Amino acid sequence: MTLAVLYRWTLKPGKEDQFREGWTRGTRAIHDRCGSFGARLHRAADGTYVSYALWPDDATRKACMADNDFSGEGFDQMRDASAEYHGEETMEILDDLVAGP
Repeated sequence: MTLAVLYRWTLKPGKEDQFREGWTRGTRAIHDRCGSFGARLHRAADGTYVSYALWPDDATRKACMADNDFSGEGFDQMRDASAEYHGEETMEILDDLVAGP
């Protein structure tokens, strides 16, 4: 079963590029080391940044986070650029009609 995880942040003004760079570096590191299916980053209408990541399953995601230190992989940049982290929510995918470009 594929698992989706939703994340959301409010950024500090002027730190948007730093956040995006850190998000890209961190997401690539997780994909390369742990076998995630990747992620997408969005800016919502209210100005928050929203990302969702796809994983083969929750066990793979939990093992990745327990076995790896990603602090130097861009996540430090993200933390510095964030005014508030709104947490994560795991979601079971019921139907999937997304066709990537």
